[in-house]
Amino acid sequence: MYGNETIARSQYLERVGEAEQLRRGHYLALARRSSRRAERAALQARLVLARSL
Repeated sequence: MYGNETIARSQYLERVGEAEQLRRGHYLALARRSSRRAERAALQARLVLARSL
């Protein structure tokens, strides 16, 4: 009972692990992008405020 099933299970777990890493990387990239966008918006707001004073 040791053989194909064990190999299949280990390959499956490997794929799941890879998918998790990809997903984590994707979310990190999204978070970085949105924080960059927020920083840009804050800078823009500061400039507008400075000009209006």
